[in-house]
Amino acid sequence: MALKDYSDEFKADAVALYESTPGATYKGIAADLGVSRGSLRAWVLRARVLHGDGPVGPSAGPDAGRTRQPAGAGDEAAERIAQLEARVRELEASEKKLTTERDILRKAAKYFAGETHW
Repeated sequence: MALKDYSDEFKADAVALYESTPGATYKGIAADLGVSRGSLRAWVLRARVLHGDGPVGPSAGPDAGRTRQPAGAGDEAAERIAQLEARVRELEASEKKLTTERDILRKAAKYFAGETHW
C-alpha cells in the first residue's frame, strides 16, 4: 500500500478536531477522517511538542480534571451552579468540535469543487 502525503493544513485540522473532542480516541477520529490511528497519534504528539504541552488527554485545558466543590454540601444553589457550569463547558466543547468539523468539510468541498473539470 502506498503512503499518503497529507498537507500540513489537513494534519493541523485533524489535531484540532481530536483536541476539541471530549472523550475522543485516536481510533475513532482517525476512522472518521480516513487516516491511520498511528498517523493521527503522531500528528497530535508532534503538535503538543511544538506547542510545549506535555502528553495529556484530548480534553485537557487549564481546568481539566478539576471539579468545583459547592461551598456547602447541602447548598442546592451552589450544586445547581456547578451543574450548569459543567453543562456550559460541555456545550462549548461541542461547539468547538462542530466548528472544526464544519471548517474541514468546507475546505474539502472547495478542494473537490476545484478538482472537477466538466
